[in-house]
Amino acid sequence: MTPALLAEGLVKSFRDTRAVDGVDLAVPAGTVLGLLGPNGAGKTTIVRMLATLIRPDGGRASVHGHDVVEQPQQVRRLIGLTGQYATVDEGISGWENLYLIGRLVDLSRRDARARCDQLLERFDLVEAGGRPVRTYSGGMRRRLDLAASLVGQPRVLYLDEPTTGLDPRSRNGLWDEVRSMVAGGATVLLTTQYMEEAEALADNIVVMDGGRVIAEGPPAQLRAAVGGQVLQVRPARADDLPEVAALLVRAGLAQGNIDAEGGVVALPIDGEDQLTLAVRALGDSQLPVAGIDTHLPSLDEVFLTLTQRRKS
Repeated sequence: MTPALLAEGLVKSFRDTRAVDGVDLAVPAGTVLGLLGPNGAGKTTIVRMLATLIRPDGGRASVHGHDVVEQPQQVRRLIGLTGQYATVDEGISGWENLYLIGRLVDLSRRDARARCDQLLERFDLVEAGGRPVRTYSGGMRRRLDLAASLVGQPRVLYLDEPTTGLDPRSRNGLWDEVRSMVAGGATVLLTTQYMEEAEALADNIVVMDGGRVIAEGPPAQLRAAVGGQVLQVRPARADDLPEVAALLVRAGLAQGNIDAEGGVVALPIDGEDQLTLAVRALGDSQLPVAGIDTHLPSLDEVFLTLTQRRKS
């Protein structure tokens, strides 16, 4: 079957910067792809190309078989997009924003009104629906922008860091809406910095760095690719975090990630031998340690390990 989203060798440069450097994607219909990466990895640029907002410099991409360059109008009829910033009209009410979009996507007056009411309730905007958007808080505008992308019940939905600034209730409302759409056969491309969000929604994950794909697969497969367990060392003194990380590297272990807020150094280990090596090195150093533990890697730790490997 033709993938709902297909990209082959996508390339996009801005002056001397290669923002996207030969990216391939294939997203089956009725699934969620999580696109992860640090700022500047190329995630938003890919979304903009797939949404026909900018043209690729190389490669090709299609949405349900329609080429994003040769058939942009057909593509636009199939997609919904929520970017990183709210784009609703501040001069009219929230309800009027949604109704206008409903009519633009060819909903009847009756259906447009019903869809507006449904989405205002879903995103907790019923009381504010009749007020001009310029009176909304930042979070309310964000929720309205998300609702606007869902008015036409698109077959493919692009969500570019959609829950930034949302409270937990609104975030969960969006997640429920995404799950409902996917259950009905829609396809979602989600870029996010929240690993919890990717794990909650994504069937498959693509990790990007420097404009390239560096890893892909289901969350469990990515964890397995990192291998082993994660060792966490909590020194008794927060000032010793850099020294603990350096000590473990000198002992032959991987470079650890320093979590200053959590007060730990975390690094992947493979087997009991490496755990013993770490404990022996810490003991010989006589640095006071408040705790040592191991656990299976989270998606956050997988992401940090993969991006660090690429830079090493």
